[in-house]
Amino acid sequence: MIQRFVEEGAIGISFDIHPPKDETIPFFKTDVTNSEQVAEVVAKVLEEYGKIDVLINNAGITQDALVNKMTDEQWDKVIAVNLTGVFNVTRYVSAAMVEAGKGSIVNISSIVGEYGNIGQSNYAATKAGVIGLTYTWAKEFTRKGAAVRTNAIAPGYINTEMMQTVPEKILNSMKENNPLKRLGEPIEIANAALFLASDEASFVNGQILGLNGGMKL
Repeated sequence: MIQRFVEEGAIGISFDIHPPKDETIPFFKTDVTNSEQVAEVVAKVLEEYGKIDVLINNAGITQDALVNKMTDEQWDKVIAVNLTGVFNVTRYVSAAMVEAGKGSIVNISSIVGEYGNIGQSNYAATKAGVIGLTYTWAKEFTRKGAAVRTNAIAPGYINTEMMQTVPEKILNSMKENNPLKRLGEPIEIANAALFLASDEASFVNGQILGLNGGMKL
């Protein structure tokens, strides 16, 4: 994701607990579930770079189980990273954007947040919550005239490292059930985020872009 923005001339900065594979990308080790840590890191970035034009909220984990077998730890951890983490980062970055009068926030949700999925109660709850945050922030951050847009992408099944653990039979079924007969590629999500973040999307606000190949028509 970051690499695609860097290709277009942006300074990409990673907030994460793990450093990016590309060692040239500035990295601030951050636990997004820790509000105080996030506040400190955002302050450092603003001090060093002066502003933040774009925020991509894409931290996310899965810990799947049927609801009657899901542990408190599985529920709490997914909620903390996927939903509270998005809230923590956005509340500090958005304040700087509103003060500057301009910015773009792109939240990464999921088709599971729109339609649900067996064994993913925790994940579905977070991704549906991200959609709710997107609609709310699209109104909240613009209410005093700032051009701070908030949109979300809801990917379907994407060919990521996580999908490589899925049995081939299930992968083939996913592809067959998609009108385009394939999985999505990470670059397609990155390109969509790049568009939503750009001035070409300057009148796009409060939208959920479904990148799923037409799975739900």
